[in-house]
Amino acid sequence: MTTDRQSAYGHWIGGAWQAPGQGHYPVVNPATEETVGHAPEAAEADVDAAVRAARAAYDGWSRTAPRERAAVLDRVAALLAERSPDLVPLLQAETGATLRVTSALQVPPAVDRFRRYARGAVEPDTLPLAPLPVAATPLAAGGLIGAAAVRRPLGVVACITSYNFPLANLAGKVAPALAMGNTVVAKPAPQDPLCCLELGPLLKEAGLPDGAFNVVTGSRAVVGEALVAHPGVDMVSFTGSTTVGRKIAESAGRSMKRTLMELGGKGAAIVLGDADERVIASAVGAVGSTFSFHSGQICTAPTRVLVHRSLYEKVIAALTHYARSLKIGDPVDNSTIVGPLISAAQRDRVEAYLAGAREQGARVVVGGERPALTPGFYAAPALVADADPAMAIAQEEVFGPVVVALPFDDEDEAVRIANGTPYGLYDYVFSADAGRAWSLAARLRSGNVGINTVQRHPETPFGGFKDSGVGRDGGSFGLHAYSELQSVVWVS
Repeated sequence: MTTDRQSAYGHWIGGAWQAPGQGHYPVVNPATEETVGHAPEAAEADVDAAVRAARAAYDGWSRTAPRERAAVLDRVAALLAERSPDLVPLLQAETGATLRVTSALQVPPAVDRFRRYARGAVEPDTLPLAPLPVAATPLAAGGLIGAAAVRRPLGVVACITSYNFPLANLAGKVAPALAMGNTVVAKPAPQDPLCCLELGPLLKEAGLPDGAFNVVTGSRAVVGEALVAHPGVDMVSFTGSTTVGRKIAESAGRSMKRTLMELGGKGAAIVLGDADERVIASAVGAVGSTFSFHSGQICTAPTRVLVHRSLYEKVIAALTHYARSLKIGDPVDNSTIVGPLISAAQRDRVEAYLAGAREQGARVVVGGERPALTPGFYAAPALVADADPAMAIAQEEVFGPVVVALPFDDEDEAVRIANGTPYGLYDYVFSADAGRAWSLAARLRSGNVGINTVQRHPETPFGGFKDSGVGRDGGSFGLHAYSELQSVVWVS
């Protein structure tokens, strides 16, 4: 571990720290506005060195026995768990997440993902196909032809991650990529890359060969652009905004790179008219997680609540009470529920959306004013009612503690509103009739649907429809995402 966090980190390339080509930039604590540490600013030569290191390591790692790969990933999980007391304070400082979110939902999921894909490394990668009699052709003699479909590693994978869950998100990409025999160049979000850099020496200690995992960082867009465009990269796995995702897709398409992209969301929580008190309470708690969970900086958040008109004012009142009950403040205080946003720019963006909603005639029921907390980039939980579904506040991803409430009269209208944004990542249905909710889920253009819960299932395929992304990961689907299918055919 780096002992002095005010010191300047290097890039992690080829199993060692490397001095950056463009110096360093400060990583700022969103709660204190103080410098946590200095991250390396990459030049294109640094990116090239990282990709070359990954390419050099690929042949050896891809041919390593699956059980050996599994053992390395298991050791990574054990080391992450062991180092959690050191990693949690650093993660908390650079992300601004509350201590309870950091300790429960930053490091532990990273541990779980490396452990899960240690098992994944030894999952069967060959699907035998029944032999078939094939008639002779001018190309070849006939006979009984056998075949198999085999998953093969892709090569060098560029993993570009988001700022909200830097370590967990990176682990969710790196673990299945390494399990399949790929090598990795990681490019964390510029706001909080330090724990991702700390992962480099930890993986080396676990026995990963030098060059199989590399990390380059930078505050400028040119770093990610150089990585995506590099001819030595075979696949790009990206989590972030749809705007950046489009640029990555365009660049990757020029050289036919494989892509896996988990992009923005504008989740709809539909509360049907049959919801009883228990279901309404569940819905309010679920929607309220947009206020209370990492200040709404999560792509799967139910940021729109669509409520049957008969229950609309009741749900508005309950959400208003919920939002007002949440303590905003210092994220290291265990009584704090709502911490800061990641940056001043993101706080200003959230405030601009709320101001725009007011100007367009929506009603900001609660929130909308900047909390009297300094320093720090704080935004109060906000509930917006009486918005038109076409307003920006109801169409675009805000990525803050903001919920928009919209009434509907029947299921057809609810489906039209829910499907009426460019996104389709995660929607929710709340009903006293689970069968009815199941049927409604089939009409939602969304990659994921929760019925009466916002809980996730770790083995499900995760990804979005429409502008919310391309491809799926999670569970065994993650192994599929980081591999190519090869058909092997022979004469039986």
